[in-house]
Amino acid sequence: MIDVGFVAVDKPGGWTSHDVVAKARSLFKMKKIGHAGTLDPMATGLVVLGLGRATRLLRYVQSQPKTYVAKAQFGVETDSLDADGSILSRQPMEVTAEEVTAAIPQFVGEISQVPPMVSALQIDGRRLYDLARAGTEVERSPRPVTIHSFELTDFAPGPYPEVSFEVTCGSGTYVRTLADDLAAALGGRAHLTSLRRTANGGLLVDSAHTLDALEAAAETDALGRHVLGAADVLANLPSVSVDAETAESVSNGVPFSGAVIPDPAQGGPFRVLDQGRLVAVYRTSGDMARPEVVIG
Repeated sequence: MIDVGFVAVDKPGGWTSHDVVAKARSLFKMKKIGHAGTLDPMATGLVVLGLGRATRLLRYVQSQPKTYVAKAQFGVETDSLDADGSILSRQPMEVTAEEVTAAIPQFVGEISQVPPMVSALQIDGRRLYDLARAGTEVERSPRPVTIHSFELTDFAPGPYPEVSFEVTCGSGTYVRTLADDLAAALGGRAHLTSLRRTANGGLLVDSAHTLDALEAAAETDALGRHVLGAADVLANLPSVSVDAETAESVSNGVPFSGAVIPDPAQGGPFRVLDQGRLVAVYRTSGDMARPEVVIG
């Protein structure tokens, strides 16, 4: 029985991330499954699922940069900032590829974003999309996000130009807001017509499995072949290997002095491995290495 691991899923359009989790729970016959970052129903691409005890490790996957390829239509605003929403305004934007390229650098690095009303963000205990459905719009404070790279990849000119781009960004970024903010910098509005997540840290959508493929594997009891080990998925974290005796103590959450378990991350989270198997994620606090998540 699988009790810890990850699965990379290529989400189809029209499915929510919760739909994907529900399907995986049915296929793997287990309740404890979570995901490492929501994709809107319109979007496709990589959703990383944590199985069993690996759900406690999802924070380390979710915090890694994510890469998207997207297409936006300039000049047309929707209430959700994507093609699933209702059109609010239509105003031609006769911009050029050169003007778009020149405007992009101001959105690279640490920037502020106002979350869209149609989003899963909670304010006073209520999801913004629930408030939006009720016709209520509330004040949203700008939030800091990190854009690692932002590149124009294609441009179809016209009164409502289609702008294709690739972006790598930190956790919490709304790509549809980014597209609309870019259009606003050029004097108009925009909405996404397509969005695909192609990477989450070191995991690529090219290596992900469709839901059909997972369903076929379940029929032949081959789902285990699609499960990724926790140590590999968290390969972005530094690691230290310990002997069997220390590993047993680590699996019980025992803190250690830095002399016993040196911190390769210099204060950040790091993997504790026993013969390549992830036992726990520790972090140094003062002179002690203390557990953040114990897998055992």
